[in-house]
Amino acid sequence: SVKLGGLGPDYEAIKEKKQKLKLQKEYSRQIKEYNMKNITLVQKLPTKPQVTSSVSRQKALEYAKKIPRPKTFMTRVIKTSDKEAKEEVLPQTSDGTSFPKIPSLETLRSRHEKEKEVVAAFQALHIL
Repeated sequence: SVKLGGLGPDYEAIKEKKQKLKLQKEYSRQIKEYNMKNITLVQKLPTKPQVTSSVSRQKALEYAKKIPRPKTFMTRVIKTSDKEAKEEVLPQTSDGTSFPKIPSLETLRSRHEKEKEVVAAFQALHIL
C-alpha cells in the first residue's frame, strides 16, 4: 500500500488539495452572501440623543468651578519721580497675603553703614 521511490510530483495529492481549496472558497462565498442578506434586514439601533454630552459638559463646568485655582502674582503700580508708572510683581503666600517688599541695595547699604557706626560707638565705650 506504500509507494516507495518516484521522483515526479504527486498529482493525486495536488488534486485533493485543489478540491479542498475550492470547497473552502465556495463555503466562504455562501457565508458572505448570507451575512450580507442579514445585515440589510437588521434595522439599525436608534442613536442616543446628544443630550448626554451637554449634561456631561455641565458636570465638567461645575467641577471646574469647585477646584482651587493656583496662586498668582499680584502686580502693583509704583510711581517714580519721573512720573512713570512701573509695575512690580509681588509674590503671594498660600493664604493670599503678599510678602513684604524687599528693600533695595542702596537702602541696605545705608542701614549697614549706620549700624557699623553704632557698633563702633559701643566699642569705643567698651560696652561690647
